[in-house]
Amino acid sequence: MTTQAGPSAVGSTTADGRKTVPGPRGVPGLGNLPEFGKDPLAFFERLRERGDFVRWRFGRSPALFIAHPETIGELLTEVERTFDQPDLGIAFRTLLGDGVVVSKGADWRRKRSLVQPSVRPRQVKSYAATMTECAVDLAGRWADGDRVDVKKEMAALTQLIAVRTIFGVDTAADAEAIGRAMDVAQHEIGAEFSGIGAILPDWIPTPGRARIKRATAVIDAEVSRVVARHRDGDGERPDLLSRLLAAQDETGTHLSDREIRDETVTLYIGGHETTSSTLVWAWYLLSHHPRVADALGAELDRVLGERDPGFDDYAELAYTQAVVKETLRLYPTIWLLTGIAKEGATLGGAPVPPGTRVWSSQWATHRDGRWYRDPLEFRPERWLSAKDGGTEGEAEEIPEYAWYPFGGGPRVCLGTRFAMVEAVLILAVVARRFRLDLDAEEIRPVPGLTLQPDRDVLATVRAR
Repeated sequence: MTTQAGPSAVGSTTADGRKTVPGPRGVPGLGNLPEFGKDPLAFFERLRERGDFVRWRFGRSPALFIAHPETIGELLTEVERTFDQPDLGIAFRTLLGDGVVVSKGADWRRKRSLVQPSVRPRQVKSYAATMTECAVDLAGRWADGDRVDVKKEMAALTQLIAVRTIFGVDTAADAEAIGRAMDVAQHEIGAEFSGIGAILPDWIPTPGRARIKRATAVIDAEVSRVVARHRDGDGERPDLLSRLLAAQDETGTHLSDREIRDETVTLYIGGHETTSSTLVWAWYLLSHHPRVADALGAELDRVLGERDPGFDDYAELAYTQAVVKETLRLYPTIWLLTGIAKEGATLGGAPVPPGTRVWSSQWATHRDGRWYRDPLEFRPERWLSAKDGGTEGEAEEIPEYAWYPFGGGPRVCLGTRFAMVEAVLILAVVARRFRLDLDAEEIRPVPGLTLQPDRDVLATVRAR
């Protein structure tokens, strides 16, 4: 018996002739969920190999996988009009509440208008000094020959930056308490999303759901304490939380305490989780590609000399930016996006029945040989213009939405600029002083809330 959706699940042929094909055979009641849960990244790669439009089943629900950049762009730009935000499960809701990432319609538009000014380029520029200062402090504690856990060091660094820039505090206790709880929460979200918990009713208790509730209680207590400190304080603060507290919509209404909590946690994840994992994967790739590490060091010597970077150096660090972009291509921290088709939804000119859950995977699309020469190779030069050392025309040939680690369209991640500047400045500070020689064994990605390494990442510090 097959649980695969029938031909009517989605349109059979798109306007440009791409056909919808069936996915792998599922099992009764669960569809393709067991195969998806065992290895989501490999599952999406197998779907991509079948075609650009592939039918499958997420439990009992009809699902459609899309792989072509043009169609991914349609999904991302049509969210709010013909596609809806899906419910990502009780674990996800427990942590993020009803923040701007998951809210819909008028509520989403209101929240986005209130949050967006806090992460505009002018504001990100004001946070750059903190990013550099924290990275310099970290590098100052390292010496040639030291053994470090790169995963823990990058997590501690980005936690401290997030706590300072978002909450306006910098004690170790603040960073550690929130960081430990966030680690638990992100693990449980990934475990529930790709396991049987994805189709269990919310009212069924599980050990994982109990763990994320306890972790969220710690986060809520820390956020409440810091919010109270801000409300009782005098004077204007430069941190993100203060800007959220001061924000008001066209009616003069401020964000409620619950909304402040939800947006603060959302910004924390964007400013800490995504950058931390990106940096770990960058060090992993640089350690295994000495040629790229040499080119990175040469740019840092040329642009910075003996000084540390500031915000104004960001634009000049073209190769460093390319290292970050190429890292995000191979190891995108956000590895899937999904939406629910509304009445009248189409993709490629073909109708998509209401209720169909449409999926795309950055992991699968970013590794597609149709869009990238040598798609599994770590080659930052692919992102450079010819004048900066790239191959003539290569960067221009990469289609829009063949690279979308921060999503796209109206719901593109608000923290994109923050995350890119942070990753580039940290990489520049540390790589100007050191190389990290990672142990030889392969590190595998584990898809949770973000794409994380499957183990501690141990390295020997080498002075340049």
